[in-house]
Formats: sequence, C-alpha cells, structure tokens
Amino acid sequence: MALTHKQKEKVTKEVKRHEKDTGSPEYQIAMFTEKIKKLTSHLKKNKKDFHSRRGLLKMVAKRRKLMAYLEKVDEKSYKKLIKKLGLK
Repeated sequence: MALTHKQKEKVTKEVKRHEKDTGSPEYQIAMFTEKIKKLTSHLKKNKKDFHSRRGLLKMVAKRRKLMAYLEKVDEKSYKKLIKKLGLK
C-alpha cells in the first residue's frame, strides 16, 4: 500500500519548501494525509484488517503532532497547508 513516486510528487509539489525537501512538517503532513486516505479506503473494503487499522491510528497521531508543532512554530504556513489539504 505504499505510494508511488508519481503519487508523492502530485501530493507534495505545492507543499515543498525547496526541490529536495523531504523533512519539513508541511511535506510530512501532506504525505501522511495521502497515506491516511489510501488506508481509509482499504479499511472500508477490509473491515477485519486490524493490523492496518492500528497503523492508521499511529499515522493519524503522528500527523496530529506534526500539525500541532507547525501551528505553534509557523501559524501562517499551518493555515495555508490546512486549506490546501482540505483538513478541518
């Protein structure tokens, strides 16, 4: 269920700070959001896949922590990212 290179590029091209950015909170939040969407659709089909459900909950928690950090450090980019990703 990993994302392909094209999917990653599509998701993160607007969010990246620079061309080789992979560690910024914006990039990581965008990646987690895409993975969460993919896992959610998988779990709708496979209701008894509890191992993937646990992974999904971990991803949601990590994304929430990163979002809290970004809001604390740079509120302007946090609000812009929320709009782009359609969260909240």
